[in-house]
Amino acid sequence: MTQNPPPGDRIAKVIARAGLASRREAEQLILQGRVSVNGKTISSPALNVTASDKVVVNGKVVGTPDEPRLWLYHKPVGLVTTTKDEQGRPTIFDKLPEEMPRVMSVGRLDLNSEGLLLLTNDGGIKRKLELPSTGWLRKYRVRVKGQPKDESLEPLRKGMVIDGERFQPMAVTLDRQQGANAWLTIGLREGKNREIRRALADIGLTVNRLIRISYGPFQLGQLKPGEVEELRRKVVRDQLGLESPDPENAVKSLKGKPGLVRRKPRPTKPRKTP
Repeated sequence: MTQNPPPGDRIAKVIARAGLASRREAEQLILQGRVSVNGKTISSPALNVTASDKVVVNGKVVGTPDEPRLWLYHKPVGLVTTTKDEQGRPTIFDKLPEEMPRVMSVGRLDLNSEGLLLLTNDGGIKRKLELPSTGWLRKYRVRVKGQPKDESLEPLRKGMVIDGERFQPMAVTLDRQQGANAWLTIGLREGKNREIRRALADIGLTVNRLIRISYGPFQLGQLKPGEVEELRRKVVRDQLGLESPDPENAVKSLKGKPGLVRRKPRPTKPRKTP
């Protein structure tokens, strides 16, 4: 006889939805003994909890999950997309506006890449947008050294195998030649590590600038490097197929408000000289 699953949700999911950590980070917090349920420290994430359970993470009571939120961020060159860096390099989270809540990045842009990076307070949204099955087109403006011909880009359009890893076909257009460099527009539906740089290197082209200009329906637009804009929550719900917690109030809250709330980057403090 099949047993019914226990009521509630997995505790790591509950912690992630509250915006305190990603699901993977929540599991690590549990293994480190930093999470308690109803006054008892737990050691395994294999536990379901309901709204009647008192969950405490690092001494903080987990309350009602925040409504899912999504921000557009123009990542500058020179920042890594991690919360901490072993080499001590500055991260995007070091430079976000101080009034921003705790957020997670949707995917990554490497140190030398720039442009649109999505940020969210919701682990479920993060996973949904990162899944290959989502299939949203990501577009990039790419500058390469040299004078490529359109036919030389055909391998990218057909799909490639590099070092045993298969890259799906990319949409590639040769836009213009600018001195010793050429500009391309490249679209892809998966985000493997340094995919564009590796694919272009395989056909003999070196990338010297890479800018993500869109992620699915979300556009970089006129956002300046380091700036953040929050999307209207109705836009987030509509684009991601989420239900409104209170449709009537949601409509009222949008009246008279702009579609985006722009935040300037955190000012860089001058370093002290020894």
